[in-house]
Amino acid sequence: MGRCNGRCTLVGFCCLQLVAALERQIFDFLGYQWAPILANFLHIMAVILGIFGTVQYRSKYLMMYAVWLVLWVGWNAFIICFYLEVGRLSQDRDFIMTFNTSLHRSWWMENGPGCLVTPVLNSNLAPEDHHVITVSGCLLDYQYIEVVSSATQIFLALFGFVYACYVSKVFLEEEDSFDFIGGFDSYGYQAPQKTSHLQLQPLYTSG
Repeated sequence: MGRCNGRCTLVGFCCLQLVAALERQIFDFLGYQWAPILANFLHIMAVILGIFGTVQYRSKYLMMYAVWLVLWVGWNAFIICFYLEVGRLSQDRDFIMTFNTSLHRSWWMENGPGCLVTPVLNSNLAPEDHHVITVSGCLLDYQYIEVVSSATQIFLALFGFVYACYVSKVFLEEEDSFDFIGGFDSYGYQAPQKTSHLQLQPLYTSG
């Protein structure tokens, strides 16, 4: 029962991670955030690998999933630092999320709750094929929405990492106990067979 509970809990966390990653992927596509799009895609593949490893009792897949979660936590911690402009990071200067290919920001910048977007006409600050806008009245700034999203990803990843390590350990212990119970059969040992030394002699009868 404990094993089933651990596996079911891990599958549940993986499903939550999958839903959260797909939701985030949609909004990153809308905002042309290419770096998060790539990271989200890799995360979705890793979560699917974790679900497969849990269902099929593959401890190696769970280990790979756990290693990815460590990288995923680091990536989301960087996103939090980026949007809060920790250290020398600056949203006005660094366009890391778009691989420096465009000036697009988070989709939530213009579409956040309560945000009112006003275009600035005849502005010389806008590059070619871009326009200048002012955003006001937001109930929650887009930076904090991205921070909350990344914090949620970290929360799910930490729980997924703990359960992945636990379930992987259970799988490994079961494999070891199976080999031990199998005894010599698990190593291909065959007991020696008894050989008979009885020789058959021809029987002669008188006619």
